[in-house]
Amino acid sequence: MTPAAPLMVVADWRDFLALTKPRVMTLVVFTGLCGMLAAPGAVHPVIGFTAILCIALGAGAAGALNQWYEADLDAKMRRTAQRPLPAGRMDRNSALHFGVGLGAFSVLFMIFAVNWVAAAILAVSILFYILIYTVWLKRRTPQNIVIGGAAGAFPPLIGWAAATGDVALLPLLLFALVFLWTPPHFWALALFMETDYKAAGVPMLPVVAGERVTRRQIGLYTIPMAAVAILPWGLGLTGWIYGSIALVGTAIFTWMAWAVAARTTARAGDTMVPEKRLFKYSILYLFLLFGALVADRWFA
Repeated sequence: MTPAAPLMVVADWRDFLALTKPRVMTLVVFTGLCGMLAAPGAVHPVIGFTAILCIALGAGAAGALNQWYEADLDAKMRRTAQRPLPAGRMDRNSALHFGVGLGAFSVLFMIFAVNWVAAAILAVSILFYILIYTVWLKRRTPQNIVIGGAAGAFPPLIGWAAATGDVALLPLLLFALVFLWTPPHFWALALFMETDYKAAGVPMLPVVAGERVTRRQIGLYTIPMAAVAILPWGLGLTGWIYGSIALVGTAIFTWMAWAVAARTTARAGDTMVPEKRLFKYSILYLFLLFGALVADRWFA
């Protein structure tokens, strides 16, 4: 009797969209757009749209390749178990081909339609996220988020470079801001998702070093992040709109971070309200700061 042919998995467009991590892409695209709009001079609308499209496609490629490589981890975590690969709605080769094709297209399109500087930074950001963070750091060290945070910090540099063809001090400070923001943001998430990370064997800081160390690190990383957030205004690179939002928003972030840092290890049944509040506010905080940057550039 001839054995039955293996059932082919056919994913639909929603599965491919899920591979790109749309929620993460929203913040990436927004910070890239703000970096471009904060740059001096005017950008042709077609060039600007193309640059943002390339940033979105590059971020989507990184998300797809991340899920391709981490399908085994995603299957063990409640938060990610329903993604297309662990849920069995897509085969791994489809995800790999989709991610590689999307990434190559985004970089080549950026080269020919915008400029090579923006394209080079985009390529570095994709490779950094896949090779440095996903492949090298994620499963090996609790410092994965610290070093890997650079991957999400590139979009403002890409947006600025798309508009100007070079890199200046302000986008470098924006890069540093997102880089330093990433550990408090993700460690707040890790505190109330510790069980998931432990089940998957991911050495996130709460799993390896415990809650107290993680809380202390959140407080410590908030200090340089707060300084960098205010520095563009302090150096005269921005005006009063950004300065006022940065001062107030950063004060709130710092208060929330230190509320988390000051807590002792949570007891069983703890709802982790301060941690969840910090995680949610940290996303709003970045949107506020980058939005204020653009408002300051165009309206101050």
